[in-house]
Amino acid sequence: MNERAVLREYKMFGLKLSYGVAMTFIVMLLLPGCVSQQKYDALQSRYDQLNRTMSSEINAKEMHIERLQNAIKVTVNDQLLFPSGEWEMPGTAQQTIAKMAPILAPMQETKIIVNGYTDNVPIGPGLMAQGVTSNQELSQKRADTVMQFLITQGVNPNLVAAQGFGEANPVASNDTPQGRAQNRRVELTLAGAGN
Repeated sequence: MNERAVLREYKMFGLKLSYGVAMTFIVMLLLPGCVSQQKYDALQSRYDQLNRTMSSEINAKEMHIERLQNAIKVTVNDQLLFPSGEWEMPGTAQQTIAKMAPILAPMQETKIIVNGYTDNVPIGPGLMAQGVTSNQELSQKRADTVMQFLITQGVNPNLVAAQGFGEANPVASNDTPQGRAQNRRVELTLAGAGN
């Protein structure tokens, strides 16, 4: 519908609006749709970029990237990030996260949530000696480690948070070694701007 047709429609209903007021009203109606599309496109662009950058990890089944409606979720296998029973990332794990940082760091308007998970195997004596008494604590330390490393790589510290969930929310059965390996993971969720 062109501008004159819009003004005719308003006149038909007895509304006498100036051209500027009518155009402002039209822009206000259309703007939310444009912003949503812009958010969607920006998130889709980051999703595509992450898939390209992390293709070798994805192909090796060390990482999974999922596009959600208003977010992107990156799931990284625990084996890629942490040695068994530890929460410090070795150099190879840092390199993996560092590959994602240039894609994540420019997203200063986007909240990044780092969630840590474990399997249901009880904490062993080695971790107990280090003061880690539960899977929830271990998962929190791992999530914190990833969050702190992202910050060193340029991610805005005000827009990143870490949460450990321990053995909650398993994605596979803990009855097999393969299932437990899937449950030991770190998820990074990138919410769309404004979410």
